[in-house]
Amino acid sequence: MKHWLIKRPAGWIALITGFIPLLFAIFLSFGSEKPAASIDEESKQCLVCHGSPRYELTDTLTGETVTMKMHAELQIDPVEYSKATHGAFKCTDCHSIDYHIHPHPVSTKFEVNYTCMDCHGGDETYASFNFETIEEEYLKSIHATELGTEFSCWSCHNPHTYRLSDKEPGQLMNRVARNNSACLHCHGDINNYAVLIEKELPDLIKSHDWLPNQSLHFRKVRCIDCHAANNDSIMVAHLVLPASESVKNCVECHSTNSILMGSLYKHQAAEKRNKLGFYNGVIMNEAYVIGANRNYYLNIASVVIFIMVLIGIAIHATLRYIHRHRKHGN
Repeated sequence: MKHWLIKRPAGWIALITGFIPLLFAIFLSFGSEKPAASIDEESKQCLVCHGSPRYELTDTLTGETVTMKMHAELQIDPVEYSKATHGAFKCTDCHSIDYHIHPHPVSTKFEVNYTCMDCHGGDETYASFNFETIEEEYLKSIHATELGTEFSCWSCHNPHTYRLSDKEPGQLMNRVARNNSACLHCHGDINNYAVLIEKELPDLIKSHDWLPNQSLHFRKVRCIDCHAANNDSIMVAHLVLPASESVKNCVECHSTNSILMGSLYKHQAAEKRNKLGFYNGVIMNEAYVIGANRNYYLNIASVVIFIMVLIGIAIHATLRYIHRHRKHGN
């Protein structure tokens, strides 16, 4: 092998060239994830207990130590937290300093959780997110009007793991899965659902039995694309509607004016028709949506051909009629 490379320099070139695509792919894979934030020492102490399914508790009077199970809602994955939008924060940036006491004082249980607007309201740094509009939309949603204070931002967006959805092409299905998992956290779990509302958990398969090819729709479309009203000024719809007002008309999505362009594909849609004449051409990067993937010029060509076929049939029928009339007339 060595002798062959020395005698044939072209072999080196071929070998190096072959590695270029591999190195490029590795480079892209490193750039696709949000860099993990460095967790400060103070927060690491919190994660000794909250980052584990079990923790030790010591009685300050007797010195006796017991091992207890950490409640699932209080568990925090250190890796997910470090990658989260708020991962660079210390625990006490949002929680009372009293949490440094172990076991935590009872008073901490009555601590009011911050909302998004407590930090982001009126902040010009995040003006592009339009948090004020998001709050207005949310307050009109079925979640706020029906559940009141029992429901909040954190009911859907876990503050310890939440991060902005990846907007890059090729990551759409990951975003769909993440969004839908937030909905299914309650609507797919009887325990979480029962905590919020005293109703029987609906059977999602049965309630969507009108939808053709259910599994495909569930994988490719977010719940909010059909169950929330769009607002062009915010990234993700927050005005969740009652089930009776959800989209059930196929044409709403399967048309050149597909509502998906204003919701699921909003971030990628720079224009509704690209230079090649495609309506909603951005959809073609991720999926084929029947009725939405159309080309302006092909539409014209198909109409012209159809008209020509009709004219041809009319001419043919007329000639046959004339020929038959003459034949029987003689």
